[in-house]
Amino acid sequence: MSRTTEFVLGLIGGIVAFGGAFFALAFGAVDKAVSGSGTISGLGVAAFVFAALAIVGAIVVKLKPKLGGWLLLISGVGILISISLFGVLPALLLVPAGLMGLLRKEPKSAAPTISG
Repeated sequence: MSRTTEFVLGLIGGIVAFGGAFFALAFGAVDKAVSGSGTISGLGVAAFVFAALAIVGAIVVKLKPKLGGWLLLISGVGILISISLFGVLPALLLVPAGLMGLLRKEPKSAAPTISG
């Protein structure tokens, strides 16, 4: 079965997540310069890790759908937790892709019939 839907959703979600992670890192750099706190930068780095995990999950979902589904689901939830508002769109793309990878069944091939 073709897992193109999961692949495309995961790939787009991972790319958008990289954008959110860049924005969180830039925002964190400004925050560190102004107040000296590096918390937002740390969350931006975590978002980068989850975005990379999303890209890997999108590739793996074609070969091993269950593993790829778990990777997409974990990365969607992780991005949402780490960069909250900036991670809503990637999470909306990654979580359904992960659930589709986990719950979608392979079609059963028809049993050969004996006609005589």
